[in-house]
Amino acid sequence: MTAKITTFLMFDGRAEEAMNFYVALFPDSKIVGITRYGAEGPGAEGSVMHAIANLAGQHLMFIDSAVKHPFTFTPAISLYVTCSSGTEIAILAEKLADGGEIMMPLDAYPFSRKFAWIADRFGVSWQLNLP
Repeated sequence: MTAKITTFLMFDGRAEEAMNFYVALFPDSKIVGITRYGAEGPGAEGSVMHAIANLAGQHLMFIDSAVKHPFTFTPAISLYVTCSSGTEIAILAEKLADGGEIMMPLDAYPFSRKFAWIADRFGVSWQLNLP
């Protein structure tokens, strides 16, 4: 089998803002490419029709949906980040929580030396772990 699975994040007009935020958070990350809606639509002109970013070696796809949906992100699916230091997890937790919601505060838990679960300001759920 040669199937490839890529995380796909759908936004309502904030895809580029989220993508830039995430690329700035993780070293060795970059925007691989962006295709934008033109004046002919169907999405808002200049918004993200399709984009790919590489976050710390992991490709993620981003779009601004041209269709309005009654749903958004849910914590049932999250991006899980294994951190390499206490400093790294603290910085990520602080920046992701800014304007977001802390579902589990950064702390020691029976399953982890340090862990946090945060929905960022875009509604994307992140689990941060320091094993």
